[in-house]
Amino acid sequence: MSERPHPTRSTPQLEQGRGSPINPPSRFERIVWEPDPEFAPEEGAVETVFFDDPTRQILSTNDSPDVPFKTSVNPYRGCEHGCSYCFARPTHEYLGYSAGLDFETRIMVKRNAPALLRSELASKRWEPQVVVMSGVTDPYQPIEKKLEITRGCLEVLAEARNPVGVITKNHLVTRDIDHLAELARLQAARVFLSITTLDPALANRMEPRASTPEKRLEAVRKLTDAGIPVGVMVAPVVPGITDHEMPSILEAAAAAGASSAGFVILRLPWSVGPVFEAWLDVHFPDRKEKVLNRVRSMRDGKLYDSRWKHRQRGEGVFAEQIGALFRTSVRRFGLDRPETPWSTAAFRKPPGDQLSLFGG
Repeated sequence: MSERPHPTRSTPQLEQGRGSPINPPSRFERIVWEPDPEFAPEEGAVETVFFDDPTRQILSTNDSPDVPFKTSVNPYRGCEHGCSYCFARPTHEYLGYSAGLDFETRIMVKRNAPALLRSELASKRWEPQVVVMSGVTDPYQPIEKKLEITRGCLEVLAEARNPVGVITKNHLVTRDIDHLAELARLQAARVFLSITTLDPALANRMEPRASTPEKRLEAVRKLTDAGIPVGVMVAPVVPGITDHEMPSILEAAAAAGASSAGFVILRLPWSVGPVFEAWLDVHFPDRKEKVLNRVRSMRDGKLYDSRWKHRQRGEGVFAEQIGALFRTSVRRFGLDRPETPWSTAAFRKPPGDQLSLFGG
């Protein structure tokens, strides 16, 4: 990237509407820009900048036993929602950016995603299967309202009648009820709303540019009323800050019409750890050590344990207590109903487009 990076911040300093108080250097960069405070002008508000991502392949695959899907589409790299705990932050370092403020203000957009997806689904190699949007960064972050890249992908999936699962924390998903309901009638669509807390003030600090908890619950109701199966993810569960809310979140989700639920314990891989610690310094300095010590108690004494089957749920007494609370609450509020299996029976290959002329 030729763009001059944001300066590295050693002292937590939170900008209005942003999640990360710091902008640590990428672990892959050898040179770090540090402005001289004697000569540099005072830093103003950081604006979000969007870059076109020239990717030529839109489908990503994984073999992780921790996630229930193999294939996904990620229309955006980076996320303006600004969640300090986001496990995807380190992916920005592969672009030469920081996992801190850069992650939420330097966004890569894949404008050609719908055309690329159409070409993939039209290929002789494609075998119909669930495609998840997005699995990494949120497909309904604020810029989606203008660009409609996610909507374009859903239009292609609906035309092909290919199953899709959507994971988001944004009410904007309700805009696309038409495509999702069409697929749901074919047992080919599900939406999962992520709800971390029901406290709007806390949500504003944790997820400054995401929809409020009230709007997410409203989305659950609208999607359910349209016949679209909806699940709720209590994710992440932040020990010492949000863990006590699990029963109330699941109760509210069930009342709004959700039929299933899941949870993920706070994950702090790589550079997410320093970003989240800086966030605690700003918002919960009195609880910082308590939160981090509880995380370590579930991660074999570390802030992160990357082992499969451990990284999502943790281990130890505290992790077992959270798991037991989740299972009890799910049974209590009827969120353990059997899910209707996905169906690919109605799949039909969409007509190709200009990309196929170039081997796209």
